Amino acid sequence: MNTRRDFLKSIAAAGMAGAVGTPVLTGATKHPAPDSGSGDRAVWTGLLTKVATPVLDALARRKLKLLMPLEALQPERRAPYALLEAVGRLLVGLAPWIELPDDGTSEGRERTRIAALARLGLDAATDPQSPDFANFTQGGQPLVDAAFLAQAILRAPCELWEKLEPRVRANVIAALKSTRPIKPNMSNWLLFAAIIEAFLHRVGEGRDEERLFEALRRFQTWYVGDGWYGDGAEFHTDYYNSYVIQPMLVEVLDLVGGETPAWSEFAAKARERLARFAAIQERLIAPDGSFPVLGRSLAYRGGAFQGLALAALRLQLPAGVTPGQARVALTRVIRRTLEAPDTFDANGWLRIGLAGHQPGLGEIYISTGSLYLCSTAFLPLGLPPSNPFWREPAVPTTWEKAWSGADLPADHALKSPK
Repeated sequence: MNTRRDFLKSIAAAGMAGAVGTPVLTGATKHPAPDSGSGDRAVWTGLLTKVATPVLDALARRKLKLLMPLEALQPERRAPYALLEAVGRLLVGLAPWIELPDDGTSEGRERTRIAALARLGLDAATDPQSPDFANFTQGGQPLVDAAFLAQAILRAPCELWEKLEPRVRANVIAALKSTRPIKPNMSNWLLFAAIIEAFLHRVGEGRDEERLFEALRRFQTWYVGDGWYGDGAEFHTDYYNSYVIQPMLVEVLDLVGGETPAWSEFAAKARERLARFAAIQERLIAPDGSFPVLGRSLAYRGGAFQGLALAALRLQLPAGVTPGQARVALTRVIRRTLEAPDTFDANGWLRIGLAGHQPGLGEIYISTGSLYLCSTAFLPLGLPPSNPFWREPAVPTTWEKAWSGADLPADHALKSPK
């Protein structure tokens, strides 16, 4: 489907031809209109496998430090952190997909293969005798990526925890506990400490009460309204509500929110705010998969839409955003950010950029390992092919409906209880 006629046919098949305009696509960014759910799923699995394979193949052979290139503004400063960055950030988005059982399909067999590599990788990264033993203690950065690793295991408790050998489990626990001396900044970093403690609590290893609950207390006060939290006491116009804040806050509260009535109330509010945030995110995605270039860390590419992806995975999409609609929007983002020329180097490793190779978008803390947070756009792959997210026909996005002249209900902010 590479022509305008094919695009219009696809919209007509969804029963919405009169409500949708033709997206403006040019040059290398041109790609087909939304396909069937099965076609979209094939695109997603192909791209996620392409992203994951170089990292997991190398790590399973304990050669990730040797083989992964290090693109960074100051490579010598980022080298100590790149391995754990790549591992934690890749697995946190990959986890829901590999948690699905092998269903006898080619996709299921690929999931099984990837999950086995991931377990070998966890062994390699947490074994003190491994040449790929990750840095969990030196500097502040290890707290960040140990948190993504903990979050990944929480998202795939069977494949990334129960199937680990006892020796590997003990190494994982020791590695995560070793981050405790790292003091988090008064920002989204509080949630890194919190989710590690939530994981340790979940697997029966005790918890540091202060590191766990300080984040929850702070983010209660840092809520600024309409589904958004400040990143610290001040609001920042960027995608950190999606990269870190909304997902980690909701998932920590999943584990401890029932402990008191106050935390239970906060958990309910956090889920409601995530749904509103997902509604806003869906409206930000243009028909060609582009989105506002705002704030730092844009080299995380589609990870900017983890909020929408997580709401879809949790079956908590807001009213007005159907599963098929969310799939269309996320497919466009994924393809726009990962199919652009020069996104990967000759050996398949990600390069710094948002839509291709744009090293100027790499802040001082960005390196090749950092880029794998793009995996979080793929969270809905954790829904089986039978789920409405994959079975519903393609539905035009809010952007398309509004700008084609379709009559829509007005958008309203999320009201905070008085």
